[in-house]
Amino acid sequence: MAKDDEAEDKGKKGGSKKKLLIIIIAAVVVLIGGGAGAYFAFFSGSGEKDAHPEPTPSAVVVADAITVNLADGHYLKIAIALQTTTEAAEAVDTSKALDLVISQFSNLEVAELSTNKQREAEKAELTEKVVKAYTEEKAEYVMAVYFTEFVIQ
Repeated sequence: MAKDDEAEDKGKKGGSKKKLLIIIIAAVVVLIGGGAGAYFAFFSGSGEKDAHPEPTPSAVVVADAITVNLADGHYLKIAIALQTTTEAAEAVDTSKALDLVISQFSNLEVAELSTNKQREAEKAELTEKVVKAYTEEKAEYVMAVYFTEFVIQ
């Protein structure tokens, strides 16, 4: 009988170890599943893109060329065109955009505009400002700015 009791105790200990192992594995699986679910819910893509569809391009409005004073007696002759959206009911007034061009490029060094990379960085900043200036009540009227003339003297 003593051997039977020892065998029974070993069986219970082995069974409890298996149960404990199963519980630990199940907890790990639940934690990994919860972490993956939280990641996909909070960090993968935002729903704002679906809520606001991309604007549809419409007419391109060409602004007159202007001359801007750069640093050290240099000049920049620049002309822009605005890519409007279908939400723009009528021809867009370019005066806001030209004012932003003047404030963006006035007193810059020639070296700041001499490479394509620097010019594109200035253009991206200008485009952001112009789009913001022509946005009213979540309706975008301008979606892009194009340089049609860019001459440094």
